[in-house]
Amino acid sequence: MSSSLDISPVHAPTDSRPVVPSGAGSPARPRRKRRVDPTFYLFLIPTLLVFTLAVTVPAVMGIVYSFTNSIGFGDFEFVGLNNYLALFSDPSILSAYAFTLGFSLVTVLLVNALSLALAIGLTAKIKFKAALRAIYVVPMVVSGIIIAYVFQFLFYNSLPALGEALGSKVLSASILTNPDLAWTGIVVVTAWQAIPSSMLVFMAGLLAIPGDIYEAASIDGASAWQRFRGITLPLIAGYLMINTIIGFKNFLNAYDIIVGLTDGGPGTATYSIAMRIFSGFDGGDYAYQMANATVFFAIAVVLALLQLRLTRGKAAL
Repeated sequence: MSSSLDISPVHAPTDSRPVVPSGAGSPARPRRKRRVDPTFYLFLIPTLLVFTLAVTVPAVMGIVYSFTNSIGFGDFEFVGLNNYLALFSDPSILSAYAFTLGFSLVTVLLVNALSLALAIGLTAKIKFKAALRAIYVVPMVVSGIIIAYVFQFLFYNSLPALGEALGSKVLSASILTNPDLAWTGIVVVTAWQAIPSSMLVFMAGLLAIPGDIYEAASIDGASAWQRFRGITLPLIAGYLMINTIIGFKNFLNAYDIIVGLTDGGPGTATYSIAMRIFSGFDGGDYAYQMANATVFFAIAVVLALLQLRLTRGKAAL
């Protein structure tokens, strides 16, 4: 019996695309877009609507009014950039910005220094660490206006009595009535309330540092100051920057503590930007203060973007 083999040439397929075997080497199929749960819109739309009506619309209207001569009601006319040009030559506005910026810088430095010292102490091996942490965060949850009224009593009564007992002429009278010293009282009270939140951020950074690094440095003979300067400070630099930006932005909005302590006095020595803006609601210069608020808003946006960038960078680490 004979058999024949077909040895005719095999022709390549007409399709020029390479034949890829199925398996691990096959190209991934395009992923289907995940379907959004309608419940998401149920929560998003009302929130977005409330935010738009309560924040976005008033902000846009305020910017529009800043180009007018409106007093808050009645007819008005558009005056272009007149309000903005007048801001830079108004002594009261410049004084409010100078006070607010100076107060914010001093308070940021004080808060960061004290909160870092407290964070280092509360992350060390000490007794009653949990109880002390709970005590130090109390100021963070108390209303600013309540804190201001409590300290106002201390500045007007307790501190002068102590000054008289010590024979100090400066402390015998309330510092809140002294145009040159009133700002120091505001710094102290603001820092007292702001230190806990800043301290918690520093504690998170300190607890993230491996203890082996400190042990190795101690074995090498590094002193406490050398360990702080060479290990602690560089590794918490990101937390320090975040605290600085957040604190500075918050202190620029200072209002309730200043109102409770000095109400902008003596005279206008402690008038903040926020207080100056609010004065436009009943002072007849509504559009003018809306221009002031728009400039202040632009400053706040720049700080917020800087904060967001730093926060993202830290999250990436």
